[in-house]
Amino acid sequence: METISPTSTERPTKVLTREQVEAYARDGFHFPVRAMSAEEAGRYRGKLESLEQQLGQSVMKTNLRNKPHLALTWADELVRHPKVLDAVEDILGPNLLCWSSSLFVKDARDASYISWHQDSTYWGLSHPDVITAWIALSPSTRANGCMRVDPGTHLNQLPHKDTFAANNLLTRGQEVEAEVDEKRVVDIELEPGEFSLHHVRIVHGSEPNPSDIRRVGFAVRYIPTYLRQIAGPRDSAMLVRGVDDYHHFDMEPRPKADMDPEAVAAHAQVTDAAARILYRGTDKGPK
Repeated sequence: METISPTSTERPTKVLTREQVEAYARDGFHFPVRAMSAEEAGRYRGKLESLEQQLGQSVMKTNLRNKPHLALTWADELVRHPKVLDAVEDILGPNLLCWSSSLFVKDARDASYISWHQDSTYWGLSHPDVITAWIALSPSTRANGCMRVDPGTHLNQLPHKDTFAANNLLTRGQEVEAEVDEKRVVDIELEPGEFSLHHVRIVHGSEPNPSDIRRVGFAVRYIPTYLRQIAGPRDSAMLVRGVDDYHHFDMEPRPKADMDPEAVAAHAQVTDAAARILYRGTDKGPK
């Protein structure tokens, strides 16, 4: 696995054991880690669902599903959660940027799914030293469409094809052009308040939710400050721990209040720029 981050032997860990850090390097994922109580997770879920009542629709049908931490104070709190940052620091080191975040909600009896893919395919970042923390705000089980991973597939970048399938939650409906052996697949089942960590190159996906239980997750993508964007114009991110001595990214502002007009405007500008990177080479996305 290509990496230039410090190894686990060079610093003490805060949340993960050395064995867990080594297993992450070998397998490309780790779970579960508890960030908060189920009651606290329920409070955050309640804030999301109150927002949806105000919007009159699922957040998944709005641009607030992408980088909501730029417009919503409770999402900003989550990307800065100390337990999550401690676990990410155990692998990536102490200087961390939040590069993006996404809400992944599947309603009961929801046909939405995520095809087998690697996140690294279209993100345009200079190194694969990228971790996603997937925070469960509801139960996330095989029955309601939890994330699934193919262990060890983070060691190489694989070719993909775009499908733009209607029920695929990915921007391009991208699918890895390789067979996934179901016998190897691990179901990332989480209770509310728990989170998983996965590598930017791990092959992962999820199936529809045929159950009566809504699945609510918040995925936060963390990068060390030495990374940079190489697939488009200058990118932006938010410093959430440590210091940034590289200045490869414009610094994104924290929201002063939920849906503060300045924050909403900044969110629109940043997500438009991010979409241009993700949709590059296609006729989709912003023009």
